[in-house]
Amino acid sequence: MLSNPVYDPFQILTKIYSDGAHVKQAITDTYIEEQYRSRTVRIVYGVLENDGYLDFCIRHYAPKAPKLAVRILLKISLYMLMYMDKKRYMVTDCAVTLCKKLGKGGVSGFVNAFLRRFDRAEVDGALPQGTEGEALKTSYPLYAYKKLKKEYGDRAFSIAAAGSKGVTVRFERNAEKYADRPHIKTPFEGVWIFDHFVRDEGFDEGEYTFQSVGSVAICDVVSPCKNLLDSCAAPGGKSVLLAKKCGQVTSFELHAHRVELIRQYKRRMGVENVTEYEKDSAVFDPEYAEAFDAVLCDAPCSGFGTVSENPDIKLFRKEEDFVGLKKAQTAILDNVAKYVKKGGALYYSTCSLFESENDGIVSAFLKTHCEYEAAEIKSPLAHDKKKHGLQFLPDTAYGAGFYVCKLIKK
Repeated sequence: MLSNPVYDPFQILTKIYSDGAHVKQAITDTYIEEQYRSRTVRIVYGVLENDGYLDFCIRHYAPKAPKLAVRILLKISLYMLMYMDKKRYMVTDCAVTLCKKLGKGGVSGFVNAFLRRFDRAEVDGALPQGTEGEALKTSYPLYAYKKLKKEYGDRAFSIAAAGSKGVTVRFERNAEKYADRPHIKTPFEGVWIFDHFVRDEGFDEGEYTFQSVGSVAICDVVSPCKNLLDSCAAPGGKSVLLAKKCGQVTSFELHAHRVELIRQYKRRMGVENVTEYEKDSAVFDPEYAEAFDAVLCDAPCSGFGTVSENPDIKLFRKEEDFVGLKKAQTAILDNVAKYVKKGGALYYSTCSLFESENDGIVSAFLKTHCEYEAAEIKSPLAHDKKKHGLQFLPDTAYGAGFYVCKLIKK
């Protein structure tokens, strides 16, 4: 019996749209036909990446919004039609069959008619001009696209449209085993980007790990030291990488289950000089006052620099969230600054594209912390130089949007 390619993506996307589940967790928590896993994952990510545009397509032909289950079904079908070049009759048949299987036979006629008359050229001709149209084409929330446009001008569309370049793998050893697979070498030693990469026993044996090129770039900026604090450390990628050039790494993480992620990560990679604690980095602990040569503050942020890997951010991140994020970023940076020794370094980083979360936070910090000053930093990864730090952007940095700044305690 042939598999219905719509079914597994429908189960996963229902958890995301209906329950607010994160995409990676929803995939993990759903039984998927293993032989079709790559197809299912592609459809799920593709629908989320193009959510805003797919919504516009549905609104164009269905002024009265269909119920959520039907919208999800239509989004999957439209993605298969437009981005996977599947035959219209096949996609329509699969969608109608699933409608009936889900007990929604009453709308199968509507789904059938919708997919048969859908015309992408007609929809594209109806897209609004200017900023609103660009936001729809890239499926960016309008408020976020306006922020991009304000900060980056005409480059905003290129930044928003930039997708993932593939799967980034950081090798500890035996990279040559995988050299015959199509890949790009990044400016960082042992960090390659593959078109496709299926995890094998090398992952469990600590030969390699999956780590974004932006995360590696942040670690590359950090200077070697004896004693470093990674103050927002889960899942542990930066802590483990920094352990290669720092004598001892202390990792703070707010939630117990995420502390366990750090513990599992370091064990898998065979790292022994990382010590993890469940601790709130926004709350001062006198035990750590001026205790570290360096502190990395990889602050919680909007995450818009990683939408190519986490497309559900575009669905769930709201404009009002930025107020709370600014408070958290400021509180954590203010607090961990007290943990740096005189003459030590404080690194502030995010996976955000926006000045309000990056240079803006650092500028406000420097106004109230005269004991700190910004230091010059460099990176081999393409970047824009800001007033205080470096901004990596998705259209030139392999899809990664990260920020990092180095401050010295005088």
